[in-house]
Amino acid sequence: MKNQIDEKRDNNAVDKKIKRRSFIAYLTFLTVGLSAFEGWKWLYHAPSETPGVTGRARKPLRAALNKTESFFKQFFSPDHLVKTYPKSWAAKNVRVNSDIGMTDKNFNPENWSLSVLRSDTDVLKISLKELRELPKTEIVFDFKCVEGWDQIQHWGGVKFADFITHFRLEAHTGMAYVGMKTPDGKYFVGLDMESAMHPQTILAYEMNGQPLIPQHGEPLRLIIPVKYGIKNLKRIGTISFSNQRPADYWAMRGYDYYSGL
Repeated sequence: MKNQIDEKRDNNAVDKKIKRRSFIAYLTFLTVGLSAFEGWKWLYHAPSETPGVTGRARKPLRAALNKTESFFKQFFSPDHLVKTYPKSWAAKNVRVNSDIGMTDKNFNPENWSLSVLRSDTDVLKISLKELRELPKTEIVFDFKCVEGWDQIQHWGGVKFADFITHFRLEAHTGMAYVGMKTPDGKYFVGLDMESAMHPQTILAYEMNGQPLIPQHGEPLRLIIPVKYGIKNLKRIGTISFSNQRPADYWAMRGYDYYSGL
């Protein structure tokens, strides 16, 4: 009889402990949920940033993105290389994700030349033939998109640092930013100079050993492995340099300006 009473008492104690823990867990879940909801509501109703080089983000979110950029810049190093892979690993069917800046039906790649703005009145014109005469650099890496997908891809072209040296643009690398845009001006990116000069950044004119096709940025595109895909501009028309942030298509629509990996 005593054993039955003790067993019943133990079972009651266990039940109470389970109920107490369940109540604490439920209360914790409810508190966290309400806090998350209130935080979301606060952010949703926070004022939007003043449109400019960046835009369409709530002020607290943009402040957080800017602080994140400052944090990652402190740890950026040209010695840190993105992992590369054998050519055999590269996708044969390379994903096409956007055609912004690529819809001009009158565009003729045979008439294309790259415009490098050395100053407001000094524009250097460079042909694809001139770029092809420079030492070629190839890279096979995991191209990453902000939408969450990634793909191992094989690109070939001119290392941006070699391009700078060959065309005697070293003085311009003392500036903080590089701007690039498509010939029609509809797509444009701003890059911090350190990332642009990273040893794996290239001006690509080949994909899988073949000349670029229109969907992938014919005749010349940017491949910058230390950035998400939104910075890898297709069909480069103009390159410029500045100490102020150049306009950036997606940053003006609420995305992170830095977009680094």
